[in-house]
Amino acid sequence: MQKSVWKAHLALFIVNALYGAGHILAKGVMPAFLTPTTFIFFRILGATLLFWFIKIFFLPKERIQKKDIGLFMLCALFGVTINQLFFFHGLSLSSSINSGIIMTTNPILVTIIAYFLLKDKITSTKVIGIILGATGAILLSLAGNTGKGDSTLGDLFLFINAASYAVYLVIAKPLMQRYSPFTVITYVFTFGLFYMLIYPPTYIETLQIDFNAITATIWVKIGYIVVGVTFFTYLLTMYGLKYVGPSIASAYIYTQPVLVMGFAFLFSLIGLADDYTNTITFEKVGYMAMIFVGVWITAYYSKKQ
Repeated sequence: MQKSVWKAHLALFIVNALYGAGHILAKGVMPAFLTPTTFIFFRILGATLLFWFIKIFFLPKERIQKKDIGLFMLCALFGVTINQLFFFHGLSLSSSINSGIIMTTNPILVTIIAYFLLKDKITSTKVIGIILGATGAILLSLAGNTGKGDSTLGDLFLFINAASYAVYLVIAKPLMQRYSPFTVITYVFTFGLFYMLIYPPTYIETLQIDFNAITATIWVKIGYIVVGVTFFTYLLTMYGLKYVGPSIASAYIYTQPVLVMGFAFLFSLIGLADDYTNTITFEKVGYMAMIFVGVWITAYYSKKQ
C-alpha cells in the first residue's frame, strides 16, 4: 500500500507537468483557429473515444450499477463540462494574474467541500500546507503579471471553474472505491460528451471552423491537448484519487506555475515556443520553493496523520 501511495503522488505530479506543458504548446490555438467551446468539444470527444477503445479491447468488462448513474452524471457535469467551459471562457476574458490567483483557491475549496460531504478531517498540517502553498502561488502570480484587462465576469468564470473541479474531486472519491479508475473516467467523459452535444454553441461554433487554415503544427498541438492534457491527466488523476484524498490531490495545483516556467525555458531552447527565460528571477525561485514546501507538507504529513 505504501508503494501505491507514492505512485499516486508521482501520477499527480505528472498530471500537473502535462498541464504545464499544455499551457505553452496550446498557445496560439485559441481563438485564431478554435473557439474555447470547439476546443473543449474536440478534447472531450477525442478522449472519450480513446477511453472506450481501450476499455472495450484491452480491459475486462465492468458494468456500473444503476444507483450510481446519477453520481456519474454529476461527476461529468462538474469535472468535465462546467469546469472546462468556465476555465477557457474565463481565461479568454480575464488577465493572467487573476487566473493564477483564483485557481489557487481550489485546494481550499476541496478541503471545505470534503469536510461537509465526506467528513474529511481538517488537520492543522493540512491547513499550514495549503496556506503556505497558496501564498507562494499568489506571490508568484503577482511577480509574473504579464497581462492586462481585468474582467469581473472572467474572474467569476474562473472561480466557478475552481469550485466545480473541487466538487468533482470530492464526489468522485466514492466511485473510486467501487470501480476501477478506467471505468470511472470512461463513463464520466461519456456523460460529459453528452452534455456538450446538447449544448447549442457546440454546433454553431464547430460549423464556423475553417479547417483549411489549421496547419500541421496546430493539429499536433490540438492532439497533445486531447491525448496528453485530457486523456492522460484525467486517467492519472483517477489513479491518484484511489490512494490519496481529494485535498492532497488538489494541492498539486501549486506546482503548475513552477512547471510552466520550466517548460517555457525548455521549449524556448528547442524552438517550440518564444523565449520567456528572461522572466525567471531569484524572487520567483523563492516563491517556487514555498510552493513545493507547501505541497510536501500537505501531501506527506496529512497522509501520515
